[in-house]
Amino acid sequence: MEPTFDSLIALEAELQFTRFDNNTAWRLGLWLAEKARREGLRITVSVTKVGQRVFHFAAEGTTPDNDEWIERKVRTVYRFRHSSFAMGRRLAAENISGADKYSLDDRQYSFHGGAFPLIVKGTGVVGTVAVSGLKQDQDHALCVEAVRHLLKK
Repeated sequence: MEPTFDSLIALEAELQFTRFDNNTAWRLGLWLAEKARREGLRITVSVTKVGQRVFHFAAEGTTPDNDEWIERKVRTVYRFRHSSFAMGRRLAAENISGADKYSLDDRQYSFHGGAFPLIVKGTGVVGTVAVSGLKQDQDHALCVEAVRHLLKK
């Protein structure tokens, strides 16, 4: 069963940091990169903080298209302050495209799973973790798994 917008928003409310710095971003990205290498996942990983890319990894077999997907998904998170997957679920529930609902260019934004907001309690969204290379629900799940690991939840 596909997760709902509300269940994905609840997950974002649960997975929040007390602080997030460049070292935390590095640990988050490195955990994903090492998992990709161990499991042979053909993924690209990006971690940003306040719009700056702090970590980037591209496994063998990935292409520049993966980077493009990440950029579009990350742009969606910064614009809407929710995961790209949550926004995609919202649009699917309303049976409308992002272009039609928000007048956004599909070449600039993506409403597919794989970018998750990094939220600091009391501050809000301070960054993103993004994965591209698998099915959208799997990209999203990897981001969530990595954040859970760092938060030890």
